Order: sequence, then structure tokens, then C-alpha cells
Amino acid sequence: MSTQDTSADMKRELGLFDSTMIVMGSMIGSGIFLVSADISRILGSTGFLLLVWVFTGLITLFAALSYGELAGMMPKAGGQYVYLREAYNPLIGFLYGWTFFLVIQTGTIAAVAIAFAKYTAVLIPWFGQQNVLFQLGQFKFTATQGLAIASIILLTLINFNGVKTGKMIQSVFTVTKLFALFGLIILGLFVASNIEVIRTNLTHFWSPYTTVVNADHSISTTPLDGLPLWIAFGLAMVGSLFSSDAWNNITFTAGEVKNPRRNIPLSLFLGTLIVTIIYILANLAYLAVLPLVGSPTGTDVLSRGIQFASDDRVGTAAAQMIFGSPAVTIMALLIMVSTFGCNNGLILAGARVYYAMAHDRLFFKKAGELNKKSVPGFALLIQCVWTCVLCLSGTYGDLLDYVIFAVLVFYILTVGAVFVLRKKQPHSDRPYRAVGYPIVPALYIILAALIALDLLIYKASTSWAGVIIVLTGIPVYFFRVSQKKPG
Repeated sequence: MSTQDTSADMKRELGLFDSTMIVMGSMIGSGIFLVSADISRILGSTGFLLLVWVFTGLITLFAALSYGELAGMMPKAGGQYVYLREAYNPLIGFLYGWTFFLVIQTGTIAAVAIAFAKYTAVLIPWFGQQNVLFQLGQFKFTATQGLAIASIILLTLINFNGVKTGKMIQSVFTVTKLFALFGLIILGLFVASNIEVIRTNLTHFWSPYTTVVNADHSISTTPLDGLPLWIAFGLAMVGSLFSSDAWNNITFTAGEVKNPRRNIPLSLFLGTLIVTIIYILANLAYLAVLPLVGSPTGTDVLSRGIQFASDDRVGTAAAQMIFGSPAVTIMALLIMVSTFGCNNGLILAGARVYYAMAHDRLFFKKAGELNKKSVPGFALLIQCVWTCVLCLSGTYGDLLDYVIFAVLVFYILTVGAVFVLRKKQPHSDRPYRAVGYPIVPALYIILAALIALDLLIYKASTSWAGVIIVLTGIPVYFFRVSQKKPG
């Protein structure tokens, strides 16, 4: 087991503000503008829509508070990979790193880059998916894919130039999208709010039901109560959880954070708390201007409601009620800024995991080297290449669906590492101790396990596919171990 500090030659350029910007910037992508539509169709209730976001925020905070203890103990590049390796064994750490490289981080970067390109196409139609630049048999290369790949390459090159450049881009884009989001929230709640819409949304506040669109575009509804309600609630949380994901990315960059034992736990708490508040306020703003219930055949944003906002673009529908016709352009610009900044944080942080794995001789050796700017250049390069392949394949969306269950399991194992390491390493320095231990970490494990079980039973095909992706790492691990030279 490697316990060496792989961060020795990295430059500690990230302060508390920079670290918090990475947490928040990596979390806020395009999800908050989209997933409330799906949640509304699954649960059909204003109260339960808000409860999903509150509950998501709470369990994300529970996890962040627990990760803070691990980050304080092990302020090394690699973050979650290191925690799993030290708490359990190198195989568990590797399986996380393997899945992280194969799809968790790279698939997320690809999906966010495609979202960036799609919203750019709203302003510049040439970048639309209908513009096929090259075709060979069934394979099509569209302008959307081209722009997505170009954005990934550009952000990789920016981060090649040192963490100082990367953090500047991150801070500028994160602050910009925060101002824009707060503007949308304030205008929605206090300027454009519609009393009739609010009254309608309050009428059946706690009356959940599932809505399904039939082949003839009519809808069928099924009231929810008892166990079916909580099963639906768990399934509805998939979108909100992934809109709140990537908060742990700051732990990967621990080797470049100033005073990491203090700043990483604090940035985890501040970042997740602020984003949780923003997400809840954004949904309140949506509900102040749009009815929750709508029709898929509605001819305007009010008749379609949140449930059937065009292409699930709830943020755009809300902006249309606030700004009128310029809303599409305004929201396209906001989501472009949001996704570009999100991907900068993901690209910056992700390479540090492969860097740590390389130092354990479980990844390409060259990925463990720093370039002249003291960043893992080759790790950034290989992440870029594989992410571009996923953009070309068009399978990143499916792969992300497959690993939802696996990601939850890795989160559960990592929070469980707090308990494991208190037993294994009782005398290790813990400058920060998990708030509410053992109740808060235990609550997270129980709640996340229930959601994972829900997915395993009711989304069995995708959940088991994710398990298979993780398990493919086992032979790779033993092959890598067999190739290690002594010393």
C-alpha cells in the first residue's frame, strides 16, 4: 500500500475562495435548469418536488461533512481514491479510479461539453446536431460533437498552463453564473411572480402522483401513497443527486490547496451549502412563475407547465415568463457559462486522480509526472483523449446511467471510511472531525443505501450494467499488479 505524499512538487495555489469556487463550479452545470421537469412527472406534487431538492441537499451536506474528516487526515492529490485505498485496500481504490477514468469523470465531462455545444447552437445554429460534418456508414460526426471536443481540448490546454490559470478561469465563470442565477431567482420570486400560478401550485401541495405520456400524447396519472410513493421519491432523486454531484472534486486537488487540512473541509461545507440553497431557491422561483402541472400538447409555457417544459428546459421556460422573447438567448448564454465553468473544474480536478494512481503504479507511469507548470500534464492529456472518444461514440449518456448505482456505492464506502479509519488509525491526526459523528455519517450511509437499493430493484438493467463496468477493473488491477517491478 502506497502512503507516500504524491503532492510534494505541486504548487499550493488554491486558497479557500478558489477551493469553494471549484466545489460550486463543478456542481452547477445544466442539471438545475432541466431535471425539475422529470421530478415533477414522477411525483406530480409541489411539496414533493421541493422535498426532493431539500433531501438531496441534506444528504450531500452529510457526505461533505464526513469527507471533511478524511480530507483533513489525508491532504494528498487523489482525494477519494486515496481515502478508499487507505481505509480498505488498493483494489477498492483502483476500482473507483478505474470507473472514474472510464466513465464517471470522463463521461460527465463529455455530457457537459455536449450540453455546452447544444446551447451554443441556440445562438449559432451552425453548431446544431443536424449539421453533419462527416459520415461513414452509421457513424456521424456533427458540428455539436466538434464544438464539444474543441471546448474540452481548450480547457485541457488552459489547465496545462498551471493551476493558477485554471483557478482564475474557474473563479471568473463560477462568479458569473452565480450572479446570473441569483438574478433569475430574485426576478422570479419578486418581480415576475404570478399569484394565480402560486395559488394553483399550493392547491395540491402534498398530493403526489406519477404522470405518464401515452402514445397518442394523452397523459395517464397514478396517485402515489405508502411504499410506491417512497420508491418513486428515490427514483426522482437520481436527477437531483447528479445535479448536486462533483462536490468532492476539490479533494482530488488537495496537493495544490493552501492549508488543505482547514481549507478543504471548509470549502466542502460552504460550497455544498451555498449550492443547496441556490437549487432550492431556483425551484421556488420556477414555482412562482410556472404551474407545476401541464400538458405535453400545450401551446405556450404556461400550459406546458414545469412537467412538460419544451425539451425539459424549465429554466428557459421560467426565463420566458420573466424576460419574454429574449429569454431563449439569455438562458442559452447562462447555460453556456455554467457548463463551460463546470467542465473547467472537472478537467482540472480529474487528472489528479490518475496522477495518484500512477504513483501507486496502477496507471500509466507517465501520468504520475508533472510538467514544467507543476501540473500532471500527461494525465490531463489522456483524460482529454478518452473524453473526446466518448463524445464521438455518443454513448456517454448511456454510460452515465449505468454507473449511477456504482457511484452511490463508492460514496457509501467513502463515508464508511470515516468509521473504518477511526478503528484502523485511532491516533492519526484529525484536524477536522466529522460533525455529528457517528449519527451524520451513519444517516448518509443508510439513506444512500436505500436509494441504491431502490435503483438496484427498479432500475435493475442499468444498475447491474454499472456493476459490470466496475468489475471489469478487477482483471486490469491484477494485471497491473503483476507488472510491478520490485522496489
